[in-house]
Amino acid sequence: MVNMDDRIETSDKKVLVDIVRLAQIRRLKGKQGDWREFLNSYDKKFGASLLDPAKKSHEVLAAFLKTFSKEEDLKCFYNIMRRHSNKYTMESLKSKSHVSPEQRLVQVTLQHPLYPSDYSFPSIDEGWKVINIRNKNKVMKSTEMFAVDCEMVLCEDGTEGLVKICVVDHNLEVKLNELVKPDKGIADYRTDITGVSSQDLEAVTCSLANIQKSMKKLLSTGSILVGHSLHNDLRVLKLDYVRVIDTSFIFQLVDGSIRRRPSLDGLCQAVLGHKVREPGAPHDCLDDACAAMKLVLARIKHGVDREFPIQLIKEPVSESDMAKLLLHRIPKAVNIETLHKIVPGDFKIELKPSRKDGRVYSALAIFKNPQDAHDAYESVQGSQVEDSCGHPQKLITFKLSKGESASLFVRKNATDKPHDMIPSKRALQVDEAVGISKKAKTDPKIDEDALTSSGNNDTQTHLNEVVTLNERLKQSDLEIESLKKELRQKDFEITMLNKMIASLKKRVK
Repeated sequence: MVNMDDRIETSDKKVLVDIVRLAQIRRLKGKQGDWREFLNSYDKKFGASLLDPAKKSHEVLAAFLKTFSKEEDLKCFYNIMRRHSNKYTMESLKSKSHVSPEQRLVQVTLQHPLYPSDYSFPSIDEGWKVINIRNKNKVMKSTEMFAVDCEMVLCEDGTEGLVKICVVDHNLEVKLNELVKPDKGIADYRTDITGVSSQDLEAVTCSLANIQKSMKKLLSTGSILVGHSLHNDLRVLKLDYVRVIDTSFIFQLVDGSIRRRPSLDGLCQAVLGHKVREPGAPHDCLDDACAAMKLVLARIKHGVDREFPIQLIKEPVSESDMAKLLLHRIPKAVNIETLHKIVPGDFKIELKPSRKDGRVYSALAIFKNPQDAHDAYESVQGSQVEDSCGHPQKLITFKLSKGESASLFVRKNATDKPHDMIPSKRALQVDEAVGISKKAKTDPKIDEDALTSSGNNDTQTHLNEVVTLNERLKQSDLEIESLKKELRQKDFEITMLNKMIASLKKRVK
């Protein structure tokens, strides 16, 4: 195991604070007990009366972490250090002038307003791997690219599990093409999408850990990882990596929207002039990985610093998707039985785990045919609004058993807008882009009858304005967060410069 004492001693204080906070949350104990017990014996002045690690000195934090010797604890601490190191590398990659078209597209991805939220991974959780860039001086010079695509099944615990992966290089040569056996029970193989059934996995021995080792070998030299909505693939791979190109970020839509995410199929039609697959056909990892790489190569050929506006072609939604309604922003307190009372008709529920807000979740209401789904949507009593992609949806408010008010959205999978998104394999996942402002939820002037009456035009107009305003506020929040990160980076650089100056002064003396 790596000698942690030296790394702890030389680490930036913010890194140590994060590690100590993790130890607090997990109630980890070193040779002198947990954080509270350690302070009572080590810090004679304040003891445990001041628990906030950020208020403690670098010396106290380092002394506490040096009391740990269990390998699993040290591995966890080391993972945090590597993630901070990669974050620092990412920030430097965002600000440095590019030396290649490939690196420029990495910068475009890192600077996209959706990057901070999409690529914020729980890297310290069990099973996650942080791929460290070993030689940072060579990172800017490397133009090697690999494109990846994964297929996921729904596991019994509500999470997604990797079941298939394909990786190709810039010449579209296959580097990895494997079926993977999840280490959890599978609730839904999603065979119509993944093309994988239980029989296909009977003889499979390849695990997620095996795939992680293969990916680490490919990327540890600083190669660029390419993918469409790549954060979904990295999340199911449980990999944290910073040198990425997300093809959903590198093209501009003609309407100027930066929050609408084009599908892979839609981009291929608009940019390459052909579809990835025929409607209703199962997904093929090889086809999708090659498509993502072709999009990047087309963007480079066009000129990465030249605008590349695209207009997406409208296509009909598949019949199977038309038979589904998406229920999202569902409060955790609302169970499946309540959903069946709110939405009329005969349907089965498929849960969709929420990745961004643990207080809510999403689910698909799957009907026998599109007509039943349409009739159910029309029968739902709610206010008509649209999500950020133009899909029609209704806001429904209701009373919980304890008398508290709650709300959720019911969304259709079709739109009358001229430039619709073409459904992708991830198009039916959680739609987190639309919400209701706190005022809309708590304002006593907006009573339940008004919210649930679709015939009240004034209420409908008001709610549309609320949703639009909320979208603008979210965009502003993203911009503010981006500015805050820039300021934190500048503070870090100043601190590092001060340390360098102090070190040089000592050498001169």
